[in-house]
Amino acid sequence: MSIRILVVDDHSVVRQGLRMFLALDPELEVVGEAADGAEGVSMARALKPDVVLMDLLMPVMDGITAIGILRRELPDTEVLALTSVLEDASVVGAVRAGAIGYLLKDTESDELRRAIKAAAAGQVQLSPKAAARLMREVRVPDSPETLTERETEVLRLLAQGRSNKEIAHGLSIAEKTVKTHVSNILSKLNVPSRTQAALYAVRIGLVSVDAAGAGG
Repeated sequence: MSIRILVVDDHSVVRQGLRMFLALDPELEVVGEAADGAEGVSMARALKPDVVLMDLLMPVMDGITAIGILRRELPDTEVLALTSVLEDASVVGAVRAGAIGYLLKDTESDELRRAIKAAAAGQVQLSPKAAARLMREVRVPDSPETLTERETEVLRLLAQGRSNKEIAHGLSIAEKTVKTHVSNILSKLNVPSRTQAALYAVRIGLVSVDAAGAGG
């Protein structure tokens, strides 16, 4: 089954380029394009894509606002922020709003495809440098509801950058059960994304900064 993608960017050349890149991969399917955040939100509501590639600077509604709305309304859709400049404020804003990751627009096509597949698999990808920087900027809960032992195990693996499938395999549970645990974790920690849950895991010492988002 292909991964369904919605591309949201106010430059038609960027949208066409992304569509062209992504069409080369049989596992990926662009199901829609939108030219601003507001259009992106209404298309995502209708299409329920697996992954949204979201530009951050757009007219009508910016990407960070749109990401916040999508994470509240469509928790099963992961959002990758697309940005032209890796500027701290926009990256922090995107992660705070609930993006699972962020990419520069000049990312190589192979890397872009890999990032989309990782996002669809629920994989948090953070370099130690990014994790350290985001830890300072992104507020994570101080006294959240207590996680169960199983939820803590899921959080640890999630923070290490494991996919849903890898977590399911590691804990001998169904992938669907992993997703349920993850949504319980997000709601208990009161955070909008796996990335923020991973940052919380680093903060409380469940995983080290070096292990965060390292993948299996």
